[in-house]
Amino acid sequence: MPKPTTTLPWLEPGDSFPDVNTAWGPESEAPGLLAAGGDLTTNSLLNAYASGIFPWFSEGQPHLWWSPDPRMVLQVANFQLHRSLRKTLTRFVKTAQCEIRFDTAFAEVISNCAQVSRRGQPGTWILPPMVEAYIRLHAAGHAHSVETWVGRNLVGGLYCVALGKSVFGESMFTQVPDASKIALAALVGFCRHQGVELIDCQQNTAHLASLGAAEMPRSRFLSHIRRTQSAAELEWRFTPLYWNHILSA
Repeated sequence: MPKPTTTLPWLEPGDSFPDVNTAWGPESEAPGLLAAGGDLTTNSLLNAYASGIFPWFSEGQPHLWWSPDPRMVLQVANFQLHRSLRKTLTRFVKTAQCEIRFDTAFAEVISNCAQVSRRGQPGTWILPPMVEAYIRLHAAGHAHSVETWVGRNLVGGLYCVALGKSVFGESMFTQVPDASKIALAALVGFCRHQGVELIDCQQNTAHLASLGAAEMPRSRFLSHIRRTQSAAELEWRFTPLYWNHILSA
């Protein structure tokens, strides 16, 4: 097994990614950093996700590629539906003008995610090249939006990447309280129905942990995506029946 390195490989467009075991370790200044450069073509993104790698960089930086160890994941069986969220979700489900949609406003969802102000981050990592790249990935059938609608208004949502039954969460936004959590609950219900075991959350945050996410060794995470990414593609549509997997649990 290759040992982690203190230097950072530079990728030319089309280059293969380094072995993830060469990513910077937990004691480094950027744990999980694997490489810089390369490109954001659909093929590169698919190769990255299939190898447990994702892009994340800020304005003025080159493309940066990451594979942290451990990996933050939400095992869908462990999703925490707290009492207040259960009440909000129950009201949402019973209100005629409230609904969840999949893939009807992907560009709008990712654009809203790019505008979210996040603690400790001076700007967004969802820069225009990233937005364009994931819109292309969506057109190719591998990036999806989960949308919370109230009437004609998109009030929250998230977007993710899927390879077979490997699902990789990317970002969320909300314009009214709990709208992004409702979208996540819908994704969990969908995943439970479709036999998807976990949703990749990439980085550890207190918010994700409060919803049931926990760290997993990278080796175990990689075994999971190798096993599940070759499964038949999921049918990305939402039916209210999926709420039974959440509210009756």
